[in-house]
Amino acid sequence: MAPTPADQPPVGPPILESLHDSGDATAGQPGVPATGADDLQKVGATYIWLIVLANFGVFMALVTPMALSLAIRVSQLAPGRDEYLGYVIGAGGIASVLAAPLIGMLSDRTRSRFGRRRPYLLALTVLGVVALVVMAQAPTVLMLGLGWVLAQIGWGSILALLIASQADRLPESQRGKVSGLGGMVGQLAPVAGALLASGLTGNPLLLFLLPGVVGAVVMVLFVFLVPEPDSRDQRWTGEPWSLGALARTYVFDPRQSPDFAWNWLGKFLFMTGLTFNTTFTAYFVASRLGITVEEVGGLVAVLSMGGIVAAITGAVGGGFLSDKLRRRRIFVILGGCVYAAGAITMALAPGLPVIIAGAVLGNLGIGVFAAVDQAIALDVLPDRTNAGRYTGIYNFSTTIAQGVAPLIAPLFLTIGATGGAKNYTLLYFVAAAFTVAAGLVVLLRVKSVR
Repeated sequence: MAPTPADQPPVGPPILESLHDSGDATAGQPGVPATGADDLQKVGATYIWLIVLANFGVFMALVTPMALSLAIRVSQLAPGRDEYLGYVIGAGGIASVLAAPLIGMLSDRTRSRFGRRRPYLLALTVLGVVALVVMAQAPTVLMLGLGWVLAQIGWGSILALLIASQADRLPESQRGKVSGLGGMVGQLAPVAGALLASGLTGNPLLLFLLPGVVGAVVMVLFVFLVPEPDSRDQRWTGEPWSLGALARTYVFDPRQSPDFAWNWLGKFLFMTGLTFNTTFTAYFVASRLGITVEEVGGLVAVLSMGGIVAAITGAVGGGFLSDKLRRRRIFVILGGCVYAAGAITMALAPGLPVIIAGAVLGNLGIGVFAAVDQAIALDVLPDRTNAGRYTGIYNFSTTIAQGVAPLIAPLFLTIGATGGAKNYTLLYFVAAAFTVAAGLVVLLRVKSVR
């Protein structure tokens, strides 16, 4: 890929112009002589589109259960026990927290003829598909939770390794653009998944498995069409393998990498607020509109479609503009505030039209924040030799939030609630406060990125 440099005006439409090049997927990969920012060559369009497609498939496999399928299965296996959904999702988040950095660290150190990342990407894809089958066939909530734990280890760790691949290959001048495109498909995938799942609520196997098949197909394409150099001759210059090194895989010194630490905290706060909402979206809509959870599937798709243009605008526009203007932090606070406005709008919505309006604002904020925050994370990565480890730690900001937020959300749902009702209004206001705080942390505390 040879995007228009930030200091030159584009000669055509920004997206098309930025993605036009020779299509050489090997450009910028480890082992290829590099030039330019960060001593990395600009990557080719082939790599760009394949990693965007990979993100789309993995997000569909992972987010569709969170947005809809798990809620339906919990309501079938334990009617009236909405809080079980939070426990299931929380357990999966904790499992991902433990697995992603370990797998990232192992991939950093792996020496094989197929490279460092590809063996793990393929194995984790298989695990992710198996996990979806387990959830579809689960006879109890406990078995459903076990399946979700396996799914988070599989698909969640793949997401971390895809970010590690970007850290391996992308120069600074392309990180905002690629993160923006990744953020775009991160919004498209749940919509596609919800549309797919809304017609399959009566068939648990297809409800879970079809999004996973999409994820598996695109990951196989990525693994076999994006080459990695043979890593068997690469020397490891980092810390030798030991139990201490394994333990340190999960931590870093924020005093040595303060910007990475503050950006991590900002993403954690944002994802906590986001997870408060997304975990209970199906129940919130059902409660507000007086319908059953099974009837919500189509409406969740409508909500997602209502915000899809906003999400694409936020992710691609925010990512591309942050590269063009060489400013990132202002977009992060903007994304946090816009999402908060959307959450408050939904909390106060008397009916479906206003709920959709809030979803549009929320999707715009998610798109801007997620794309630019990931670009910042790549900018401030403490050590690119250990990119797999540190991108795994960065993903803690998401997985810990996804593990903790569903567990504490029921506390807010019960405050002021009477007669068995849930206080979703308060939950959405709390979510808004968290996302604004996230933007402020990045804006005020990250110093090395403009």
